[in-house]
Amino acid sequence: MFSSANRQRRRVFPAKPLAVIAGLALALSACGAPQSAPPGQGGTAGGGDGDKVIIGVGGQTLLTYLPTTLAQELGYYEEEGLNVELQDLQGGSKALTAMVGGSTHVTSGYYEHAIQMQAKKQSIKAFVNMNLSSGLALVVAEKNKDSIKSVADLKGKNVGVTSPGSSTDMFVKYLLSKNGMKLDAAAVSAIGAGSSAVAAVEQGQVDAAVMLEPDVTVLAKRLGTEPTIIQDVRTPEGLKEVFGTDAWPSSSLYATTAWLDKNPESAKKLASAIKKTLQFIADHSGEEIAAEMPEKFAGGDKEQYAKVIEEMKAALSKDGAFTEEGVEAVLETQRVANPEVGETEIKLEETYTNEFVK
Repeated sequence: MFSSANRQRRRVFPAKPLAVIAGLALALSACGAPQSAPPGQGGTAGGGDGDKVIIGVGGQTLLTYLPTTLAQELGYYEEEGLNVELQDLQGGSKALTAMVGGSTHVTSGYYEHAIQMQAKKQSIKAFVNMNLSSGLALVVAEKNKDSIKSVADLKGKNVGVTSPGSSTDMFVKYLLSKNGMKLDAAAVSAIGAGSSAVAAVEQGQVDAAVMLEPDVTVLAKRLGTEPTIIQDVRTPEGLKEVFGTDAWPSSSLYATTAWLDKNPESAKKLASAIKKTLQFIADHSGEEIAAEMPEKFAGGDKEQYAKVIEEMKAALSKDGAFTEEGVEAVLETQRVANPEVGETEIKLEETYTNEFVK
């Protein structure tokens, strides 16, 4: 965890040279990942710590979740009077499970989980949107670059995903269905995110994988060549080609409706912190943003990390709000890819809200 004293210094002196900021990020990263939190759905802690909120992240090093960590690094949660603890849970489905089980209060995960849970008669609501694209790329392992050239070639193959049931898994199933194949035409294997995902593809442990940034760029560097990518929604153009929409809300903060009803002020403060972070990202270069992030997130190459952040900025939300077109596009994806949703009646207005980002 990062000490409140360190966060306070970062807030009071925001104009430090990049070299100093990078050095501070390195020192903070040495603190390591947070320890497991106790179960419970309470929203406040007493004393001067402010409101305690535990957020489970579906893969903290992935750029799709960058605003969640950056808000902490910039001290924005603390400015809102919150004591936020981030837990890296290496997969959206794992983060969702932790929240439903009571180990966390809020999830930094993909909006589609709110739809999935409504189909299971559980009420989850997303309350701030961070990304207008899922940011996914279907990458082929080098050993198969001559044999896997399209989605159809995935039949009988093993495809890596962060975890079964996650958004990466849903992406595979969506692509299979859209190409006239059964949802189980390809097997999926959990490879996590970050170094484990890169290693799995580099070493040919899977035939292909759904990856996010910066993992795709790190893989290219390790291979010494650009990997074969057969589907790519990292750009607005790719998003339009695959999903037929200009907005597909993905990384968001969501919580159980019960927690939101009990903790509306905490939700509003979280939304405010993320909105300020999105504005910070829009106003600063990839290099400046990279300098604020924990050193270990750059994977030993901060210049490369900064470049990927700069490229990613175009796909981020500017205001944290959901659009009707966007949520309908996600629902359509779920109807195709997820039998548990299928033709089940879904009340989209109960899966998200913009009341906390106003």
